[in-house]
Amino acid sequence: MPPQVVSAPYDRDLYRLSEILGALHFLRGICAGNEGQKWRTEAQALIDAEAPAGDRHDQMVASFNRGYRGFQQSYRSCTPAAMVVTRRYLEEGAGIAREITARYAN
Repeated sequence: MPPQVVSAPYDRDLYRLSEILGALHFLRGICAGNEGQKWRTEAQALIDAEAPAGDRHDQMVASFNRGYRGFQQSYRSCTPAAMVVTRRYLEEGAGIAREITARYAN
């Protein structure tokens, strides 16, 4: 019998945060080129902590990739619009992280 997949009440937020991290990995790469792998590393740490394997892991990875590819298709260089999106995503991601921590941390 395969192991039961347990979902957390904040999975939807985690998937959104993973998507934001993917978008930031791309956008900060074209707009603030000196951060290297920072956002990918943050996403990997989140995935390792929350879902090291299984369906949740796969969904978090897919969300990260969706965020990255969505902006990769739209932007070839840093534009004022890309800067606005980056700022909004930084704010939204920080808000999600605070909310998850406030509601679910021990």
